[in-house]
Amino acid sequence: MASVLSYESLVHAVAGAVGSVTAMTVFFPLDTARLRLQGVVNVLLTTPLWVVNTRLKLQGAKFRNEDIVPTNYKGILDAFHQIIRDEGLSALWNGTFPSLLLVFNPAIQFMFYEGLKRQLLKKRMKLSSLDVFVIGAVAKAIATTVTYPLQTIQSILRFGRHRLNPENRTLGSLRNVLYLLHQRVRRFGIMGLYKGLEAKLLQTVLTAALMFLVYEKLTAATFTVMGLKSARRP
Repeated sequence: MASVLSYESLVHAVAGAVGSVTAMTVFFPLDTARLRLQGVVNVLLTTPLWVVNTRLKLQGAKFRNEDIVPTNYKGILDAFHQIIRDEGLSALWNGTFPSLLLVFNPAIQFMFYEGLKRQLLKKRMKLSSLDVFVIGAVAKAIATTVTYPLQTIQSILRFGRHRLNPENRTLGSLRNVLYLLHQRVRRFGIMGLYKGLEAKLLQTVLTAALMFLVYEKLTAATFTVMGLKSARRP
């Protein structure tokens, strides 16, 4: 036991810690890039499923817009078959570009959450459950409102049955995002980009607020079990 707690062991421990911190600091950008790439890969792999999911959800809906072409799918496999046959394989990735941009939604959410939490902690020693719930809800509401126009365009592209461009062809994804934003504003005004926002806020805000509340409580409980002091936790 004495050898474990010796000065030599302490030197090795400090040296190892410094080396670990240095290596982590130097290569942290690579870890950040890895996480970003994981998000990109996830979007690319799941977009076809979201496209089919959107088509099936809206099947049978009555649209007043004459630019929308109705669909008739018998199921998931038939939807895949018809989309590839009528629109090409690339149509399964409609909405990819907005989806990639929407990766920033959680970043905006956590940025505002941490900022609001720090501001409250300047005025009090710890946050109550209600405080955490409210700032979690506010942070998610801001992130959702900021990115909602992209979500609107994402849904339009995933549905893919619009013929709004001059050539009267089904719209693609990347090239037409700005065009769709412009058309949406021209036809329905700025508020056209926020249709359905109320329902989206009700769903995402309550979910995020509950998530942050559970997260903070679990973090505090973990610190308690480990015998560590969690400074200024709710």
